[in-house]
Amino acid sequence: MGIVIAILLFSGIVIFHELGHFLLAKANKIHVDEFSLGLGPTLFGKVIGGTKFSLKLLPFGGACMMGEDEAEEFSAPFPRESHVHTGEETDVEEVYLRTSAEGSAEDPSEGSFNSKSVWARISVIAAGPIFNLILAWILCVIMVAWVGYRAPVVGEVSDGYSAKEQGIRAGDTITRIDGKRIYLWDEITLANLMNSEGGEIEITYQRDGKETTVVLEPRALEGDLNKRLGITSTAGSEKTGILGSLQYGAYTVRYWINYTMDCLKMLVGGKVGIRDMSGPVGIVDAVDATYQSSRSAGIQILVLNLLNFAILLTANLGIMNLLPIPALDGGRLVFLFMEAVRGKRVPPEKEGMVHFAGLAVLMVLMVVVMYNDIIKLL
Repeated sequence: MGIVIAILLFSGIVIFHELGHFLLAKANKIHVDEFSLGLGPTLFGKVIGGTKFSLKLLPFGGACMMGEDEAEEFSAPFPRESHVHTGEETDVEEVYLRTSAEGSAEDPSEGSFNSKSVWARISVIAAGPIFNLILAWILCVIMVAWVGYRAPVVGEVSDGYSAKEQGIRAGDTITRIDGKRIYLWDEITLANLMNSEGGEIEITYQRDGKETTVVLEPRALEGDLNKRLGITSTAGSEKTGILGSLQYGAYTVRYWINYTMDCLKMLVGGKVGIRDMSGPVGIVDAVDATYQSSRSAGIQILVLNLLNFAILLTANLGIMNLLPIPALDGGRLVFLFMEAVRGKRVPPEKEGMVHFAGLAVLMVLMVVVMYNDIIKLL
């Protein structure tokens, strides 16, 4: 059952991502040849409004295939010089054809992606990752409205740690970390995680309407696995109304964005390695483990844990696709912004080579990550 839930979660997130591309393509009058869920051979397909909607064999990934300026070349048993009837005889060396999803011939340039303005194309490419972040916000709003949020209020201060030495007490509200305004206890946990190997953290807390700024140094006492600040949150969550849910839903999305970016920094900085990454196999296993461990705690805990997992996945997918990596949406956006600045396109063959190289690297990385995921399961 956990595997089925994982596939449904992942599929829903991918559909929402591709829906962003699809809706903005339609808004810009770009023809969408195919909207598909999954990879590999087509299991089911139906043409609606000139677009083929299909379900494919492998339940990972998806695609929104749009009309391109580069028409496909078909070999045909015509002589080198053929004739097109346009009212007068004209010599033609090459003939390009494109057929629509319904099989009728159409103008190769009409409704194509590359025929639109650069800003229209930017909006279409950016829409996928942005829709992932919108989905993350919607799910966060649902979660906050349902169970509330953990405010950054200190519940307990432990002896022997920097927080106690600097005068922080139970009931204090942490308002800033390293000068940045915070709204959730999870932001304190993340700051501690990023400084768990050492370093100082500037903490601003509020007590009786007065703010005080101190510098804390995480430390590990006997029995600690990691360095800690020595403070814990208050028990329970704070409930809020509709407007508060919208607001704290946005704060929660911001937290997950920062979490994703900080994890990338740890990867680049060597604090974590490729072995710590998870691909589709690892994600399915993690969702299954979450399901197995949560179902005995009741339906509410199960749904909340799966909701948290979905938020993490969709925020992660949104951020990763905005990174300037060739073959991903972010990589395509780099070339489009270059076109906007230069006033002309990068030659398609050069851009294609960059994306192909990026795709090759990503495929190798995916195989390595998948191998590690399988090894972890054995």
